[in-house]
Amino acid sequence: MNTKIISNGILRALSILVGIACFLFFLYKIQSVIIYVIIAGILSLITGPITLFLRRRLKFPNTLSVISTMLFMLTLVSGLIGMFIPLITEQGESLSLLQIDGLQQNIQSIFNQINAYFSAKGIDVLSELKNIDLISQFKEIPNFLNAIVGTVGSFSVGLFSVLFISFFLMKDRKILKNGILLLVPNKTKGRFTDSLEKINNLLSRYFIGLIFQISILFILYTIILLIFDINNAVVIAFLCALLNLIPYVGPLIGAVIMFILSMTSNIGQDFQTVILPTTSYVMIGYLIAQLVDNFASQPIIFSKTTKSHPLEIFLIIIIGGLLFGIIGMITAVPLYTALKVILKEFLSENKIVKTLTKDL
Repeated sequence: MNTKIISNGILRALSILVGIACFLFFLYKIQSVIIYVIIAGILSLITGPITLFLRRRLKFPNTLSVISTMLFMLTLVSGLIGMFIPLITEQGESLSLLQIDGLQQNIQSIFNQINAYFSAKGIDVLSELKNIDLISQFKEIPNFLNAIVGTVGSFSVGLFSVLFISFFLMKDRKILKNGILLLVPNKTKGRFTDSLEKINNLLSRYFIGLIFQISILFILYTIILLIFDINNAVVIAFLCALLNLIPYVGPLIGAVIMFILSMTSNIGQDFQTVILPTTSYVMIGYLIAQLVDNFASQPIIFSKTTKSHPLEIFLIIIIGGLLFGIIGMITAVPLYTALKVILKEFLSENKIVKTLTKDL
């Protein structure tokens, strides 16, 4: 009898493990669909206030308010993409094979001026740059661009899928909630529904807060680049501001991009009197903008939208990055916010939960 019970237990455990493995494999296979749903869900949260404004204040029908909101967002995105065309065209012409010789001469000239400048100061750090064939690496860029063109088809399918899912999530905001509630036991549905409503409200505020953060950085970067007459200042500012969506890593990437584009904007000018001072001032301005963001706008916006202490947010982002890399850093705050709401609803008597969720 005992042997039979043990055998049944082992078989049951193996069945559960196999079921979990199959489920995880299924999720892996449909990961693109899951990503589409997540992106569509985020868009529906961001555009929720616009849809509600059109429906309640301007008395638009539900479907018309959703279509108007989507058209507004598409127009906005199209305008932003259009901003990058001058920068892409200019850099594409510089990096094309037809212009590679001229580009090589300009960059080699900059390297020579850098070497001469530091040598005059008694610093021999860049003496080996003349022997490094850095320019040959630029010949690989056209191949990279061809690979990007090959992904346009997949991007089109993804864009259509996101727009299609977003339309129905915006039209009926209860679809996603009802789908989640199907997996929840009946006795906890009421409490879980309250949690979802609170999560929806907090995440909507969080993503709108992100837009304000990016807008502030965009304005600061634009002012800095325009002061020093950098080509395509608005486009570069928007790109570097957008990279701040990746906590801590994004600003570093943005600094490298701004440094390179600021320097190449003055190719052909004297290094010591033009390129070095201009690039240095731009990077000082970039640093000041980052300090304003890190110690003023970001803590205020995040603490108000997620109702979490700035130290909490900092630690959660670092932990997310250590566990899951860049994706973990980007999703750490919204996931932590959702977890706090659920814990408060179901474990409100726990001392740790009480402390973490006292402001919710």
